[in-house]
Amino acid sequence: MLSAFLHGFILASALIIPIGPQNLFIFNQGASQSSFTKSLPAVLTAAVADTILIIVAALGLSILVFTIPLLQPLLYLIGVLFLFFIGWSIWKHDEKLVQKKKKPLTAKKQIVVALSISVLNPHAVLDTVAVIGTNASHYSIGVEKLSFVTACILVSWMAFTLLAYLGSHLKQMDTHGKYMKWIHKASALSIWLLALYFGIQALKNML
Repeated sequence: MLSAFLHGFILASALIIPIGPQNLFIFNQGASQSSFTKSLPAVLTAAVADTILIIVAALGLSILVFTIPLLQPLLYLIGVLFLFFIGWSIWKHDEKLVQKKKKPLTAKKQIVVALSISVLNPHAVLDTVAVIGTNASHYSIGVEKLSFVTACILVSWMAFTLLAYLGSHLKQMDTHGKYMKWIHKASALSIWLLALYFGIQALKNML
């Protein structure tokens, strides 16, 4: 049981560490809201969405993505367009956030955006779900699989909470928005590189 929990914890940690649209949005909410608690709608929505994806993966339903020939490249192409749009928005919008002091997102908008990023994010659907699903299949239904799934879910909740907290903490230190500007630029570039990767994968699957 302990080994299954450690397996899930280490695996989920490795999957959630890379900077992506989901992580960036949660971090930005922590940095743009007036307090850490104001960013909780985004945190809770992303965590619940991840929880559902992990459970679906553990039940083996993610195998459908690989059994339907056209579904995987279609998801990749949707992901490319989605990531390109997100990257462009971040690149062009960061200075406006600092200079114009734009109002932070309301709780309702946080939920909508966090949900869309979680569901439309190809990294979550194709990589996270597939990897967790494959690893979960090594355990039969019982205490070990439950421990594995619990560990994966725990990592998601911890990571999103920590990201929002770090964003909130950075805001207190970065009063002029200097560091946030560079974080936004770097994040936009990393998202475009991820979009390029998914584009290449989509072409490979179609050829």
